[in-house]
Amino acid sequence: MGHGEPEIKSFLKARRAALDPAELGLPEGIVRRRVRGLRREEVAQLAGISVDYYTRIEQGRAPAISDSVVDGLARALRLTPSEHTYLRNITLPRQRGGAADPDPRPRVRPEIQQLLNAMDGNVPAYVYGPAMDILAWNRLGTRLCIDYPAIPEERRNGPLLVFLDPRLKEIHPNWAEVADDTVAGLRAEVGRHPGNSRVCRVTHELLERSEEFRRRWEAQEVQERTRGVKRFRHPEMGELVLRFEAFALPADPGQMLCTYTADEGSATAEALKVLAGAAAVA
Repeated sequence: MGHGEPEIKSFLKARRAALDPAELGLPEGIVRRRVRGLRREEVAQLAGISVDYYTRIEQGRAPAISDSVVDGLARALRLTPSEHTYLRNITLPRQRGGAADPDPRPRVRPEIQQLLNAMDGNVPAYVYGPAMDILAWNRLGTRLCIDYPAIPEERRNGPLLVFLDPRLKEIHPNWAEVADDTVAGLRAEVGRHPGNSRVCRVTHELLERSEEFRRRWEAQEVQERTRGVKRFRHPEMGELVLRFEAFALPADPGQMLCTYTADEGSATAEALKVLAGAAAVA
């Protein structure tokens, strides 16, 4: 068999279906379209490859796919940069045989925990690993959202909490947007770590247990949001509006540092000062 067959087939079919042929200047043709979106032969033509080769790619039967072909498909399907990266990842050859990788939970270096602690005065901060596991945090981070030390390590995971812990719908007034971003981020993780057992376990559990996750997953959206605004509904402080930034840690592959800051002089900034004081005495 070829590359990650289910991922490639589902992703390419969804991206084909999402495009409007009329917007690309493609004719209706003699035979009316039975399904929406582009036909395989149209994608192949736009990508500059044969229909047979494109068909084998979509079915996961192509033994090797060059960067130029991936780039051509990205142009043909109007992929975003995140989708382009995802396609490149899922078409990479996979290692065969050998012992199964247990994918142990990564550990955060003491220096990174020291950095988290140094931000504790006014910046809630966390470190995420593969599958969006929550690996480390500062005390203000636990005051802002969830008391992570009280959660079993196996359940300290962003997607599992968003879709299976009802508290998250109370915490996030814009939960639907958070859920969309979470699914898109997890799909990007699947592209980066297709053989990672933790990524697979999280994805499969959510597909089995959450209809809301399953519906979003089938949409095949891929997007990595490394900055933006997130809203929290705090039981004591009311609604908080925070800007988040996510930074890859180059010395720790797969780990991301995520920080939350408030606009200077805002009500949220004052609320964080109160929460930081509470965290210090907790």
